Amino acid sequence: MSEKQEHPEREPRPYKQLASEGPYGPGIGSALITMVEPHPGHELSYNRWYEDDHFISGAMSMPWMFAGRRWVATRPLQLLRYPADSAVASPVTAGAYITVYWINEGRYQDHLDWTVAINRRLLPDGRVYQERTHVFTSFQNYLGVVYRDGDKGPRDIHALSYPYAGLIVEVYDAGPDQDPAALSAWLREKHLPGKLAGSPVALAMVFEPMPLPGKTPTYVKPVEGVGKRITVLYFTEADPAQDWDRFAGDGAAAEASGLGRLEFAAPFIPTLPGTDEYADQLR
Repeated sequence: MSEKQEHPEREPRPYKQLASEGPYGPGIGSALITMVEPHPGHELSYNRWYEDDHFISGAMSMPWMFAGRRWVATRPLQLLRYPADSAVASPVTAGAYITVYWINEGRYQDHLDWTVAINRRLLPDGRVYQERTHVFTSFQNYLGVVYRDGDKGPRDIHALSYPYAGLIVEVYDAGPDQDPAALSAWLREKHLPGKLAGSPVALAMVFEPMPLPGKTPTYVKPVEGVGKRITVLYFTEADPAQDWDRFAGDGAAAEASGLGRLEFAAPFIPTLPGTDEYADQLR
């Protein structure tokens, strides 16, 4: 018997080395935000595939992705969206499901290397559901958070684990002659603090899309607006439809700032994992 067989623990183990190197703090460095429209007639089968397989094997089981949650827009919620001529979704009601994931700070490239390799396996193995359209999918760099209650309440790292009642997604594009950093600063320093004060919105997180990797599968829509686009995720303690008036004026506020245009504003509610709740309420 060889020495390696007698002492298998002496064999080199890549996982041990990978875990012993690099950042491993709890902070958010980036997010994967993916909004998808199941094709008509495939709502139930898409929902089961995503929850039972893809959410786990295509995301949560991967290194450095430490939280994830799915949200859904029923037809009444879809009809609240604006503007009608959105540069993000056409029609603006497209994208019934959205899933958000957190990636550890300093580990984006490591996660990306893993996810690209996994996705090269999933498609030939028949593990990719084809009857769907990616409406708004990208990895996004984290720019910061605004809290309603200062240092009280759940932190940003808990936002996908805390049972918030709603998620509101807004996407802004900087003007042709404007710096997106100025748009982000306006949102975080001027617009969001007053918006959250006294509201059911506990926190708002700000991101900027990054290009998808060069070998992204062809069924994923290329990221648009890289270098000029800002995404805001609001986590609300109440049904977002009941507080929608608070968001109805954001397009006008962005225009008045002179820094950019609101291209997408949409409310969502959380799915109930393991069920098909809401899948029959999308049309």
